[in-house]
Amino acid sequence: MSKVTPCLWFNGDAEEAANFYVSLMPDSKILHVQRNVAENPSGKEGSVLVVEFTLGGQRLVALNGGMKMEFTHAMSLMIYCADQAQVDSIWDAFLNHGGTAEQCGWIKDRYGLSWQVVPKVMFEYLSSPDTAGAKRAMQAMMKMIKLDVEALRQAFEGKTAA
Repeated sequence: MSKVTPCLWFNGDAEEAANFYVSLMPDSKILHVQRNVAENPSGKEGSVLVVEFTLGGQRLVALNGGMKMEFTHAMSLMIYCADQAQVDSIWDAFLNHGGTAEQCGWIKDRYGLSWQVVPKVMFEYLSSPDTAGAKRAMQAMMKMIKLDVEALRQAFEGKTAA
């Protein structure tokens, strides 16, 4: 059976990026580092060509492609967080590693890759049959930078923040 594995393009820092990413969450590890067998546009012989890794159980590949390519928001990675503590931990790790906070739970890492750091409960609120609550949660989320589980809950329930 075929499987889809996202491949992320880097310019010489694929191994550094992969090592950072696997430090973010459990069930993450480097699986294999493939080195260049000969000099080519992606690097010298012996330099890192491809890093295969898992992030939260999801298989990914980081490729040193040999030139700078910009990531865009059109392709981002979403991290579903169990609770506010995990949101805070991952968010802070990105910021402390040169990331830039963006709107609505988005953060761009130092390599330019966009991430969405989202508490799982957000999707429960947005898909709730309580459409008024879902709308309030969405409106609250649109005003946030880092997502705040308690503020989202209060908005969903129609309560105001204290």
